[in-house]
Amino acid sequence: MPNYILGFDGGGTSCRAAVASADGRILGRGKSGAANILTDPDTALVNIVDAARAAFGDAGIDPAHMGSAAAVLGLAGNNVGDAVHYVKQRLPFAKAEIVSDVLIALEGALPAGDGAVASLGTGTVYVVRRGAAVSYIGGWGFTIGDLGSGARLGQALLQESVLAFDGIHPSSPLTDAVMAEFHDDPREVVDFARQARPGDFGRYAPRLFEFAGKGDPVALHLLKAATTSIDETLDVVVDRGGKPICLLGGLAVLYRPWLAERHQSLFVEPLADALTGSVMLAAKHAAAISEMIA
Repeated sequence: MPNYILGFDGGGTSCRAAVASADGRILGRGKSGAANILTDPDTALVNIVDAARAAFGDAGIDPAHMGSAAAVLGLAGNNVGDAVHYVKQRLPFAKAEIVSDVLIALEGALPAGDGAVASLGTGTVYVVRRGAAVSYIGGWGFTIGDLGSGARLGQALLQESVLAFDGIHPSSPLTDAVMAEFHDDPREVVDFARQARPGDFGRYAPRLFEFAGKGDPVALHLLKAATTSIDETLDVVVDRGGKPICLLGGLAVLYRPWLAERHQSLFVEPLADALTGSVMLAAKHAAAISEMIA
């Protein structure tokens, strides 16, 4: 069994790491930038290593021990095989498993029994566990999926702001505020959007919730469309036996009061976070390897 294990929780905004003893006791934590291996695998690799170094540093352990550690990485974008293969080949750990970021969230939130996690952040993805079976819904990335995500909300808000500027759709205090940020020049919005990654769009999502709370008509329109897509997916989660449900991710708290009444009684608080879940999985994997060797 390795002396140290590593757990990672990586998404479109940040990557968190924890180094633990072989029995899963967390010794130190670290954090770095985005780690979506589908959107930008090379940047994800840099940030994974930086987060690991920071975790070892926080624990007062020489980062050179990284090379002998076993790791479980819960990463956004893991459902595309080429991206997983590319990143896994380049990781500096003795053994590494890349799993869905929502699987480690499930492991931390509901360590035993049936249930589901809806991860609502820069992206969106859902996981259901019923007995020994685990199934996923969504998580297909910003280009064709992630409905209701922070990235999609931000993109829709920028689009609506430009439409309002052109007089095609009505403006509102929210669209006026967005355009003012870009000096009332849609060309600046286009230039930003052309280079933006999902996390860049996602930074606009909290503002949309803020203005929706004030009754802003554009914010309410966009939020209604987003919550409809989430409620539709939660219906599928429930049909698959995914009860209770933990809402996780940066937008979970903001979304909860806007979701359909039929789902409210199903929501429960997580027992632990996704990073803890990744460490729990890493400890299980390390123990299984030791048993195989023995």
